[in-house]
Amino acid sequence: MLFHILYPLAEQFSALNVFRYITFRTGGAMMTALIVSFLFGPVMIELLRARQGQGQPIRDDGPESHLLTKKGTPTMGGVLILLAVCSATLLWADLTNPYIWAVLGVTVGFGVIGFLDDFLKVTKRNSKGLAGKLKLAMQLAISGVAAFWVLSHLPVQLQTTLAVPFFKDLLLNLGWLFVAFAVLVMVGSSNAVNLTDGLDGLAIVPVMIAAGVFGMIAYLAGNTIFSNYLQIHYVPGSGELAVLCGSLVGSALGFLWFNAPPAKVFMGDTGSLALGGALGAVSVVTKHELVLAIVGGLFVLETVSVIVQVVSFKLTGKRVFAMAPLHHHFEKKGWAESTIVIRFWIIAMILALAGLATLKLR
Repeated sequence: MLFHILYPLAEQFSALNVFRYITFRTGGAMMTALIVSFLFGPVMIELLRARQGQGQPIRDDGPESHLLTKKGTPTMGGVLILLAVCSATLLWADLTNPYIWAVLGVTVGFGVIGFLDDFLKVTKRNSKGLAGKLKLAMQLAISGVAAFWVLSHLPVQLQTTLAVPFFKDLLLNLGWLFVAFAVLVMVGSSNAVNLTDGLDGLAIVPVMIAAGVFGMIAYLAGNTIFSNYLQIHYVPGSGELAVLCGSLVGSALGFLWFNAPPAKVFMGDTGSLALGGALGAVSVVTKHELVLAIVGGLFVLETVSVIVQVVSFKLTGKRVFAMAPLHHHFEKKGWAESTIVIRFWIIAMILALAGLATLKLR
């Protein structure tokens, strides 16, 4: 909005020329999202606490300590994240950019699914929420529409192709299977973040790190000079997604203020599904879907631990982990919650650096 209002006035007021720079608007979006989080966070937490009463239902089969330390904590804090992300993006981004609307659509759409899931959990007082098949069907529908939208705006040579890290010219043409692959990336990323969100501050920092990395990737992929220098595929217009990623970073920082142990609010599925979907959508636009698996390796690890646990139990009747996802396994082993969270943050940072390294190692 500011871009459209103020940039045309740059001829009369040269200082307004800064609005043409994506880096400036990314910083503005980050600060705006952070301020919105700080301003509305306390009010929203009190409102959620008053409306929810007993807070988020705690799993009976989960770690015993959660029944004592997390009982009564309100959920659906993802509403605050969505408010910060949307307001900052709409304020600072170029709203004629189709990729902005694609990623925002996935973010808000998945957030609505998560909101319905959280609402049912709170009102019905159980940890089940929406039926799994219904939730998945809704995610598939939203990501399918987004995938077709993105495909229709990508350069012809990139529309149905998959870029492979470490190889500068290698593009695998998936044909129309690319749509299914893009849907898989968005839905998989969304649910992977959701599985990771089990301890105070555990998911939000890795999301913030991944958003920062993909903000940089989007900026580089959307710039002809940098993309040519790094020998990554140039995606015209994708640089604008750096503004949206900046709003993700700012909103994540703001939410962490209230989610730091002991958490005053949980993001719930409202936040985790939305944030994971946003990361998946950005990776599809920038043609760095496989890099997301590296940068978001912590989310992949958590998801794999659940898959291994379920498969092992069904085939052999035995469990590989004391409990899945993986962070609960370490809780069962006696690790302190803060130890698990900080060590997982360190792993997320290492994986983010590894993902960034793929930009140069070609």
